[in-house]
Amino acid sequence: MNLLRHFSVLLALPALLWAAESPGVKNGSVRVSLVSANAAIEAGKPFTIALRMQHDPHWHSYWIAAGTGYPTSINWTLPTGFKAGEIQWPTPTILRDSTGKIVGNGYSEESFLLVEITPPAFRASENPRQISGDQEIATVPFAPGSKIKLAAATEWLMCQDVCMPGEAKLEIALDVAAAAQPDARWAQPITQARAQLPIAATEWNLTATHDEKNVTLRLIPKSGNTHKPTNLHFFATDAFTDYTQLAKVTAENDGWVLVLPLDAVADKTTKRLTGVLASANGWTAGASYGGLAIDVAFSADEVPTLPTVTRQTSNPTPPSTSLAAPSSLLATLGLAFIGGLILNLMPCVFPVLGIKILGFVNQSGNDRKKITAHGLTFTLGVLVSFWALAGALLILRAGGAQLGWGFQLQSPVFVFGMAVFLLIFALNLSGLFEVGLSATSVGGNLQMQDGFAGSFFTGALATLVATPCSAPFLAPALGAALSLSAGQAFLIFTAIALGLALPYLLFSIFPQAIKLLPKPGAWMETFKQFMAFPLYATVGWLLWVLAGQTKDDDNALLLISFGFVLVAMAAWAYGRFGQASGKPQRQLAGRIGAALLLASGLYTGWPKTSAAPTTADSYQVTWEKWSPAAIAAAQAAGKFVYVDFTARWCATCQTNKATVFHHDAVLASLAQHQTVLLRGDWTNRDPLITAELARWNRSAVPFNLIYAPGKPQPIILPELLTPQIVLDALAQAGK
Repeated sequence: MNLLRHFSVLLALPALLWAAESPGVKNGSVRVSLVSANAAIEAGKPFTIALRMQHDPHWHSYWIAAGTGYPTSINWTLPTGFKAGEIQWPTPTILRDSTGKIVGNGYSEESFLLVEITPPAFRASENPRQISGDQEIATVPFAPGSKIKLAAATEWLMCQDVCMPGEAKLEIALDVAAAAQPDARWAQPITQARAQLPIAATEWNLTATHDEKNVTLRLIPKSGNTHKPTNLHFFATDAFTDYTQLAKVTAENDGWVLVLPLDAVADKTTKRLTGVLASANGWTAGASYGGLAIDVAFSADEVPTLPTVTRQTSNPTPPSTSLAAPSSLLATLGLAFIGGLILNLMPCVFPVLGIKILGFVNQSGNDRKKITAHGLTFTLGVLVSFWALAGALLILRAGGAQLGWGFQLQSPVFVFGMAVFLLIFALNLSGLFEVGLSATSVGGNLQMQDGFAGSFFTGALATLVATPCSAPFLAPALGAALSLSAGQAFLIFTAIALGLALPYLLFSIFPQAIKLLPKPGAWMETFKQFMAFPLYATVGWLLWVLAGQTKDDDNALLLISFGFVLVAMAAWAYGRFGQASGKPQRQLAGRIGAALLLASGLYTGWPKTSAAPTTADSYQVTWEKWSPAAIAAAQAAGKFVYVDFTARWCATCQTNKATVFHHDAVLASLAQHQTVLLRGDWTNRDPLITAELARWNRSAVPFNLIYAPGKPQPIILPELLTPQIVLDALAQAGK
């Protein structure tokens, strides 16, 4: 028995010798482990633990600002009283795919992510408990001669031309001693890793400015600093600059000037430039690749500022509920009137009420007749628009169309157009630009004779954006109107219109009621800007509607979102340059630029309608959820099957999708073979997809297969696809 005990001790010696390292875990193409700079730790004295990542050749993982992909994370489980700091990220490198395209920022080969752990200053007699969340794990004495265990769950994304997520649960045991003791194996590698952390820019004078396209960063060495950094590259921690573009670097007055292209969706109001500036020869004499921590405020001279506007505008629109249907025409008219009145409280109609009232506040004391005339004109605009819309609805119904109120929302083009309009109007309320008074007056200029057209137009506009609403009491009235005679239906629509217009009409007929409102002041601008947020909410709702209408097109919603961004940029360009004081040429250029951006936004986001059907068009690119049963069912029906295993974080996957599934020849071939499309989405973890990839000795995406009827073995496609590769594979499968 004693011999066996001694033999067991001998077997355990290697583990004791390397107590400052956790067992390594290989997941995919990366091996991870925890290593410690200390073999023994001391109470109350911080020490460093590193996540060691060993990448297979040509594979990489990602930095905190990944570009494509996502950064590595560490979730710690520590004994009570221990605290873990944030990951200390080494200076990253530029990551490229096999074609040389920049795909992100991160690490390859071997890297160390450092974390400082602070133990409690317990006395030797204390006996803390190790806790994970709310669950007690063990009781661990924290005294010299004892051991403590630190556990970490880590996740990362690894990519070559394919990408796959990795994860591991690691645990490291450390001795507790009266004085900390370095680890002979890992102290030096961790010291070298710490030298790769970005250093403070104490030896450099930094300035940064930016315009609409670029950031300009200037570095001037301070007195006594003779180091000449080489191969400079800036990594933004906030995605402010475009990670796919290299900086233009020029020498200037013993220093350097870097011109960095802005990211396409960069927030131009950003106040500071933050990131890491890498140098191939470091930032001190004798150093190797290292980074300079950049955190500098933008100088005000080149930073664009938004104009201050005091213009008032207005607008309207949808949602709601219903009550039981009325039993008589009189009751229906009453419900219709109340429903129209309640429309004013709906999320997008309410801003019209608020801004319109601000117009009355501004014009208090002016000619009463003119104020009344504007109110009546607004009401006429509401009435005429309701009559026109109701007439169109009844004509279509008479022709046999099965339509209901708000039928126009069944058109993606109409929904997109309304969303764009409401977005522009919301940006106007937010102060991004001004709307010409003569074009869209909402009553704010009531004393001007030529403002009547604006009042009428505003009433029409209120009707347009209010039609999707089905406010309380309104749905049953509309249901009745669509089943009654034309004359009775027009009466109901008239009641709704009068209810909608009543608040404005009352204020115009009884201007003395304006005395009940607050006096004009700075609060009006704040109130106007606040009223933009219900409009933004409705744009979000309309985007949700579009998502349902375009769900069969993978890229449609993305293009619509990009279209909204371009429309917002057009509004900004118009307000910033088209309306800015200065040279007329600058205003003209701003207006032309705004028009081009608006046109680009409409073109980009416009829901695509089907042209005359062709062989390719007759085939609907509709992806169904992958499963083994779906493959079997399609093959049993004599169908070809195309399987795409993909993920949103996989850049190659998105490139393949854009390259292949919008190509006419590919679509025609898929149609010819009557191909069933199945997609396995690995954006989130899915054990079934993981198991299927493993069945084919794969552990990454993209992974594409083509099954032919009656053939159990599929054709496996390469990771990088071209239309010709897919066409050849389909032809081969058909033989």
